[in-house]
Amino acid sequence: MQSLQEKASEWSGVNTADAFAIDDSNLYQKLGLQTFINLSTNFYTRVYDDEEEEWFRSIFANSKKEEAIQNQYEFFVQRMGGPPLYSQRKGHPALIGRHRPFPVTHQAAERWLHHMEKALESTPDIDADSKDKMMNFFRHTAYFLVAGDELKNQNQRVPCKHGASKPTAP
Repeated sequence: MQSLQEKASEWSGVNTADAFAIDDSNLYQKLGLQTFINLSTNFYTRVYDDEEEEWFRSIFANSKKEEAIQNQYEFFVQRMGGPPLYSQRKGHPALIGRHRPFPVTHQAAERWLHHMEKALESTPDIDADSKDKMMNFFRHTAYFLVAGDELKNQNQRVPCKHGASKPTAP
């Protein structure tokens, strides 16, 4: 059976080395907090204004835009070398678990990626190399979530080393 990472690489067309090239440098130090806030604001403005794909916009109908922006930029900051803002406020990111209530399909991943690519293009403080690294990470991660969603739909538990419970004392 393929691992979630293997499926993500296959479906996204991004190998794990390229997906995690974001770890080769500290993008938070390079770009700064405000750049991540701007990126997430650009992204969610596009999502909430999406007139072409009502089904996609409806996924976010029960979320407040400001909270979605904050969740995303705090996660990006934390994942890309900055302080653990997201974990301090919400706990472990647990991406698959946090996205469990949503339909994370191939179609949804592609629409998410469309908006993220446009948001990256419209955020001028991000250089081309950083945009490429970030887009590879986003593409791979989007399909990692699709793979996790498919496991959910098969009623299988998704193993996560961070979610493993400690043995209890007798």
